[in-house]
Amino acid sequence: MSTQHPTIEDPELGTLSRAETTLDDGDVVTHDWFSGALTIDGRELELMIDGADVEAVRTLVPRAHAVVEDLDEIRRRASDAVITHFSDRTPSPSELDEGADDLVLDTLEITDDATVLHFTDSCGQHFPEGYWPAVHLGVDGSIGEVTVEG
Repeated sequence: MSTQHPTIEDPELGTLSRAETTLDDGDVVTHDWFSGALTIDGRELELMIDGADVEAVRTLVPRAHAVVEDLDEIRRRASDAVITHFSDRTPSPSELDEGADDLVLDTLEITDDATVLHFTDSCGQHFPEGYWPAVHLGVDGSIGEVTVEG
């Protein structure tokens, strides 16, 4: 991360910096989002907040706080939505429990109009390698759509 962009220091979320990628040729691509890392239950969770303007990103920080505060419940609703969406029948409670264990939350993305939870299939039984499920929540926390990304 370069120092040309301001950072956001938050007591709960840590340091949020403008995301950058250094290409193989040494060129640096600056992305239109801020990112940081949270440690939750001993695992690192990437946090992405959409926006290139630090003040616009600051307006989304309260939603990030609310999501992190209620992350266990939100994560479970989201994993249940993934298992239900991709099942050809109504999953049993044990199948939902198994799915909750198998789907590992890796990235939390906050945008103006959604919160997106990106999961990894830790056992490789639910999704082909290189693809992952994502659950899109409305700003009110309701589950909007379930997608597969790659």
